[in-house]
Amino acid sequence: MMEQNRRVVFMGTPDFAVATLNALVADGLEVCAVVTPPDRPAGRGRQLRASAVKARALELGLPILQPEKLKDPSFIAALEALDAALYVVVAFRMLPEVVWTKPSLGTVNLHGSLLPAYRGAAPINWAVINGETRTGVTTFLIRHEIDTGDLLLQEDIPIATDDTAGDVHDRLMTLGAQLMVRTVHGLFEASLRGTPQVIDPNAPPPTAPKLNNANMHVTFDRPAARVHDHVRGLSPYPGAWCMATDANGVPTHLKLLRTALAERLVSQAPGTLIVEGERLFANCSDGLIEILELQAEGRKRMLAADFLRGTRHVEGSTLS
Repeated sequence: MMEQNRRVVFMGTPDFAVATLNALVADGLEVCAVVTPPDRPAGRGRQLRASAVKARALELGLPILQPEKLKDPSFIAALEALDAALYVVVAFRMLPEVVWTKPSLGTVNLHGSLLPAYRGAAPINWAVINGETRTGVTTFLIRHEIDTGDLLLQEDIPIATDDTAGDVHDRLMTLGAQLMVRTVHGLFEASLRGTPQVIDPNAPPPTAPKLNNANMHVTFDRPAARVHDHVRGLSPYPGAWCMATDANGVPTHLKLLRTALAERLVSQAPGTLIVEGERLFANCSDGLIEILELQAEGRKRMLAADFLRGTRHVEGSTLS
């Protein structure tokens, strides 16, 4: 009897993907190659920097493919030569059909939400921004429309009221890696079948669009809980931003990186800053939030107490 092909090609880029690559290798699965973007200039010196996935693949001694274009005939030929039964994709680029249809068992993706909720580029951020109390990870088979393929496995976790997107990212990274190992075994053993995603047209699920300057802007004419969610949903990176204007009309660009709800009613107009010793508060529409960590333009991330010691005219400044 011919031995079953259990070769896997892994495709990924950031740290979130490294956890899954590690889990596949640790489980003894045959990762025959890793696909990751070409090295890019980064940092002040613009030195070429490899992706986190490439760095780990080098440590593991795995063959690496770094196509500039995913439809490049030489890349397609290299994939064909590998003859893998399954492609595993985690936090990578959108694949052309000529790639994702190639393996006999299909191409499976890991997404950082409970699909069909939060389809899109930033599912972890938007789940926290929207104040969700639970989220999770999903494995699914890729098809034409992004994040719409048949569901394979899902697992969920709670989101605490002070969890940041970074906290949730780290937990989902570990959870997703183990879920992918289970998924790969289920596909190889033919014990796992895809289930179509079902969407209620009368109650469409929330989406997770790409983060941009507009949706990272935090405003204070909203309830304190919503402002707090916005800040933690963009922390530690890229950071929710606003402008602080002091009594002299001088503006400063701020990133708010950590806040806490203050059990006090609003006392001044939304956005007005209040200083109490080494503590900094901002008025929202229904109450106050305490600003615990922030970053002014051209300065490092710092605690509010350190910011207050090095900044004049904070009391009464307005955030907008």
